Amino acid sequence: MSAAVVRVELPFHLRPLAQVNGEVSLDVPPPITLRSVLDALEARYPVLRGTVRDHGTQQRRAFLRFFACQEDLSHQAPDDPLPDAVAEGREPLLVIGAIAGGSGPSASRASREPKATGNRVTATRTNVR
Repeated sequence: MSAAVVRVELPFHLRPLAQVNGEVSLDVPPPITLRSVLDALEARYPVLRGTVRDHGTQQRRAFLRFFACQEDLSHQAPDDPLPDAVAEGREPLLVIGAIAGGSGPSASRASREPKATGNRVTATRTNVR
């Protein structure tokens, strides 16, 4: 079997490192798995080694997620086959930088600070626990 062309969409913060605009196309030998795609990605863009998965354990970095065909593949075994649409190049494998946040101390404080409205000052508490 010949290599398949797999599309991979990189997260914004890794694009400048790899010097790409977003999506890359990779020749990946079968079977098309998360491991084989990431191996091909790191072979083509050595600068990305250690950024998507750990050097030693080969585990996904904590703040990255993998999606394809509207499915979260982040906890899938690395040698499980990817969806056919990805293997056939119809859909990209999305590498997404996780968004952390919420109502930390600064957000909570900001939500409780008085707000001036005309001649009155009103206090709001939107993030009450």
